[in-house]
Amino acid sequence: MDFEKTKIDGVSIIRYKAFRDHRGSFKRLFCVDALGDVLDGRTVVQINQSSNAEVGTVRGMHLQTAPHAEMKIIQCIKGAVLDVAVDLRKRSDTFLDYVAVEMREGDDQAIIIPEGFAHGFQVLEPDSHLLYFHTCAYAPDAGMTINPMDPKVGIKWPVPVTNLSDKDKNADMIDDAFEGLTI
Repeated sequence: MDFEKTKIDGVSIIRYKAFRDHRGSFKRLFCVDALGDVLDGRTVVQINQSSNAEVGTVRGMHLQTAPHAEMKIIQCIKGAVLDVAVDLRKRSDTFLDYVAVEMREGDDQAIIIPEGFAHGFQVLEPDSHLLYFHTCAYAPDAGMTINPMDPKVGIKWPVPVTNLSDKDKNADMIDDAFEGLTI
């Protein structure tokens, strides 16, 4: 595994080394030894898969707050998505900046999203699937959602947004979401 830094400190891309021959391919998706510096004492405690039928679907922008804040490692295992991480660390020099990475099946990459970032994605190909590694178990009371259409964040979704859950569609805009909250 190789790691590539992005424009926002803490958000990185994992470049997997796939071994290919006439039989197909093999790649290590998770290795605690290779990820030791990235995990920095954290442990992966939950692995989830998301399947998404329609192009244009947006899921997000979601995060968990302390004491259940989590690092995520996300990869596209089928189809294609634009994966987005928004910096919600109020004291950060990159507060409200975001990193967007197009991920496709077979591209041998994943994105690392640390605590304090909202995560979401848009489906670019029908029947797209993502695999998530989480360092904290899901805690509904610690969940926070930022409206993915918030103009203050200004995410540039590559295709028209055609499908949002009621939770995401009705989520607070950033100013309302942060009222009285410290991340």
